[in-house]
Amino acid sequence: MKSQRTPRSTIKSALRRLFLRSKERSSALKRDEYKCQRCGKKQSRTKGKEVYVECHHVNGMDWQRLIDLVYDRLLCHKEELETLCKECHKKQGLNNDRK
Repeated sequence: MKSQRTPRSTIKSALRRLFLRSKERSSALKRDEYKCQRCGKKQSRTKGKEVYVECHHVNGMDWQRLIDLVYDRLLCHKEELETLCKECHKKQGLNNDRK
């Protein structure tokens, strides 16, 4: 039987794409002038001399915990979801924000 849940790999891929396009990542690269903060190599796209830099999460990235949180709060079981019109959804959101 086919799983009724979004695969973990799909969630991780979407989160990685979000980070790669984020202002936070872009700001860090600009701040560091696209240079490795350990060895000083600068990013280069020159043919034959390519050097790529990446952003590293100093405090680590716990993908399993993050994906578990996405399952728990965003991609919860269908029993924890209900269909509402836009107006009722907005009202419900306001009620939840007050809790």
